[in-house]
Amino acid sequence: MARTSGSSSEKTRPLVRAAALKLFARHGFAAVSMRQIAAEVGVQAGALYRYTPDKQSLLFELMQMHMEDLLQAWAQVDAGGAPLEQLDRFVRFHILHHLDRVDAVFIAYMELRNLTEPNFAEIEGMRATYEKVLEDILVSCGGAGLGDAKLTTLAVLAMLTGVNTWYREGGRLDREAVVQTYVAMVRRVVGE
Repeated sequence: MARTSGSSSEKTRPLVRAAALKLFARHGFAAVSMRQIAAEVGVQAGALYRYTPDKQSLLFELMQMHMEDLLQAWAQVDAGGAPLEQLDRFVRFHILHHLDRVDAVFIAYMELRNLTEPNFAEIEGMRATYEKVLEDILVSCGGAGLGDAKLTTLAVLAMLTGVNTWYREGGRLDREAVVQTYVAMVRRVVGE
């Protein structure tokens, strides 16, 4: 099958990523074939290899894009002020940023096991950079109940990211109510 009239790499590459994101989130990386991704995009399976070397590279690219987006978005946040203000800002940022990217977040957390070692190491490095932001904020808050700062950081991140598993627009709580509730819970972690 020839290239679809009017198609181009600039148009098709984002469609391939969007299809993979949707299918990986819905069915899991291992259960999705390149043929399924091609069918979702509307191209022959062989045509996908113009846009990605293989399925592993596609998974890695999706995770890398998610982490780059997260780190760049955090860099745009005014992280100044007193430690508790920084903590509040981080909680707000993390929840709201992730709620708008449910599929990307799911893949970034649930499909790590499917990355090759070098790809895993790169994503873990990016995750460690982001985790360190929260760890430094928590330590600067000086909470007596903090204990192991790294473990506390991971627990808080798991709690914040977990909002994506249950939150639904139009539900009992709106986004702002969720953010305020979680800000209060995380403040209690540092003894405030």
